[in-house]
This record gives sequence, C-alpha cells and structure tokens, in this order.
Amino acid sequence: MKKIKIIIERGKDNYGAYAENVEMITGIGDTIQEAKMSALNCIDIIKTFSPDNIPAALKGDYQIIWKFDVESLLEYYKSIFNQTGIARLTGINEKQLNHYASGLKKPRQAQVKKIEAALHRLGSELLAIEL
Repeated sequence: MKKIKIIIERGKDNYGAYAENVEMITGIGDTIQEAKMSALNCIDIIKTFSPDNIPAALKGDYQIIWKFDVESLLEYYKSIFNQTGIARLTGINEKQLNHYASGLKKPRQAQVKKIEAALHRLGSELLAIEL
C-alpha cells in the first residue's frame, strides 16, 4: 500500500498541510482539523481529474500519514495531553516543552525523535489494553 505523508505546520495566522511525497496535495485552515479536512478535500478534487493528471500515489489503495511539527502536535493534542504528562513520557523538561509548544524554541532533531518515540510507546501500550 502506498503511503502519502502529509505535513501539518503552524503558520503565523493558520495551519497549513502539504504532501511531502505527492504533488498538488495542499490544505489550509484556522485549526489543524480544518487543515486536515482541506487536504483531504484536495485529494478528492484531484481524484476527479482525468486519469493522466492524477498522481500515481492516488491510484489504488493508499494510506495517509499525518506528520506534525512539534509545535503543532503539542497544540493539537493539548486537550488530551498536558505538558506535565508529555514531560513524564519523554523525560524532557516541562518548561522546555512549553517553549516548543509556543514556538519560542524549535527542538533539535534528537528531541523530536524522543517525543515521537515516547508517543509511539504510549500508543502501543494503549493498543494492548482490553476492557
């Protein structure tokens, strides 16, 4: 199955979305959810083009992977994860996470990977739960 990686980034006034590996896929919105929906609508529109103008990745089965910058991720999930919880998961100082969330500082790649790995571990733990 083909994977389409769509990047979500916070801009000055809104959120933008664009496919890293497929041309023409873009979106914009006041919220992350609006930017995601805009990108999905863009895909729907592209799929109405003549077959010669539809990117190969959109023909057949594909999976969308949403990739966030740290600032956007922390903003998007702030109602679910607070900085204290993320600090506990990642071992990154809460004050530093607040700087990342506000855009005051950009995390080094090692910090980004640390956050990503911690969230993936949490996701794996949650998937293993049965109630």
